[in-house]
Amino acid sequence: MAAIYKYRWQIELLFKKLKQNFPLKYFLGDNQNAIEIQIWSALICLLLMEVVRKQIKKRWAFSNMVSLVRFHLMAYVHLTRFLNNPDLELQKTIYKTNQYPLFSP
Repeated sequence: MAAIYKYRWQIELLFKKLKQNFPLKYFLGDNQNAIEIQIWSALICLLLMEVVRKQIKKRWAFSNMVSLVRFHLMAYVHLTRFLNNPDLELQKTIYKTNQYPLFSP
């Protein structure tokens, strides 16, 4: 009985993490297929972020890591190097692409 409750609790934690980091309040489509695709995409993203989280050396809170990745989604950065040292990797990327910051420190 305790083992069943333990597995149930792990499922509850999975859904909590899914709801907090990948909001599914609004669906992009109104048919069943569109909703299923959006839910499966969120689950795949959750799985990929967990795999990345296990590979990096620096310990991130899951929500912080997801929000940082979401913020830099359109920039090409090496994800594991970026999460291990965000400042250094961002400076390398900006220098390599000849993009200069609007406001320099």
